[in-house]
Amino acid sequence: MIQKTADGIPTPQRYGAIVTIALSISISVLDTAIANVALPTIARELHANPATSIWVVNAYQLAIIMTMLSFATLGDIYGYRRVYQCGLAVFSLMSLGCALSHTLWMLIGARVIQGLGAAAIMSINTALIRIIYPTRILGRGMAINTLVVAVSTAAGPTVAAGVLSVAPWQWLFAINVPIGLAALILGHRFLPANPVKNKDQRFNYASAILNALTFGLLLSAIGGFAQRIDNTVILVEFCLGVICAVIFIRHQLRQQWPLLPVDLLRIPLFSLSLCTSICSFCAQMLAMVSLPFFLQNTLGRSEVATGLLLTPWPLATMFFAMLAGRLIGRIHAGLLGAVGLGMFALGLFALAWMPSAPADGDIIWRMMLCGAGFGLFQSPNNHTIITSAPRNRSGGASGMLGSARLVGQTSGAALVALMLNLFGYSGTHASLLLAGIFAAVAALVSALRISQPNPQRQTSSGR
Repeated sequence: MIQKTADGIPTPQRYGAIVTIALSISISVLDTAIANVALPTIARELHANPATSIWVVNAYQLAIIMTMLSFATLGDIYGYRRVYQCGLAVFSLMSLGCALSHTLWMLIGARVIQGLGAAAIMSINTALIRIIYPTRILGRGMAINTLVVAVSTAAGPTVAAGVLSVAPWQWLFAINVPIGLAALILGHRFLPANPVKNKDQRFNYASAILNALTFGLLLSAIGGFAQRIDNTVILVEFCLGVICAVIFIRHQLRQQWPLLPVDLLRIPLFSLSLCTSICSFCAQMLAMVSLPFFLQNTLGRSEVATGLLLTPWPLATMFFAMLAGRLIGRIHAGLLGAVGLGMFALGLFALAWMPSAPADGDIIWRMMLCGAGFGLFQSPNNHTIITSAPRNRSGGASGMLGSARLVGQTSGAALVALMLNLFGYSGTHASLLLAGIFAAVAALVSALRISQPNPQRQTSSGR
């Protein structure tokens, strides 16, 4: 195991740690979306109805969202490396469990536990990056991580389609096992220990339960509303979720070490950056889920053509995320975010208002504009969220960053379902317009950060 030096870890070991994080975060993010493509096949082969099979996806996402902040707190207490490795082991083992499942409920149960492992990975991911990289190149590290998350999210359907074209659906989960084992071996050797541990901090089980109930009930109500299930069920879930949320927040205000980092939310730069993140990921998911329907059903493109036309988005994100990483510290994150999200919004509106029979080039430049704007915004925003928190609260900040991304993505996917239910075939057009609105709002919120000081100072003791 490599111990952390005063500022980052030595270069040879840093490369090993970077590869570990890239492997583990890519498979955990991919599994958020990869099962969507296989749902019809899974439902048919396991003799389940389509509505029930959706829980293969929902169970995984809910498990992550309901426990991410809890695992972030455990990382602050017991060490980021330990929680990360345990999560990776659980994720890999349950990937095998998913592949071996022969009933739908076995698969759903394995997905729940797999989601717990993914929550541990995602909650600690950014905190580890903060202690792996020296301060002077931390922005570059955030850019690499943003690149991995963005490409993994965008590539999910393509990877799933490729695997399913040559192998049964079980291999969507089985391929995680060798990758996870490789990441475990590399992590044991290269991941650093915590530079700071909160020795007086204790895990609060009441907070963890209230957190899970709050996120679970509210997001379940949002999903139910989008799917237009019984209004009574939705109302009961929403009311219970609000009650739990009020009790949860009041409970957190009395805690010295809150699970929901209320103290960090009092930092204006931190709060504004989180709001920006939620809105941007909601816009991203609105576009990513609706665009395949739009390209195939409205514009008549084939599945292969759709995959190719979506490719410029992650490619542009890759390039501009690395560019943004080099601009961190030179240009205020609020300004970079406002410009990037403004480009993102323009790209989304341009996609929504395309000609009725666009050429491939008309689609490609719009995709590139969306990807460029998203890449320019994301790295500086993540850097701001993690560095505006004290170093010994990196776990909490990392958990909030991951939670913001997942809440935005879950809300965006639910809104696409709602638009399709409300407007039928025109729902994809409405989804793209709504995505543009969310991106524009995110740009305005990001601009509000320009008046806040740019966090550059990082010390071992926090702020």
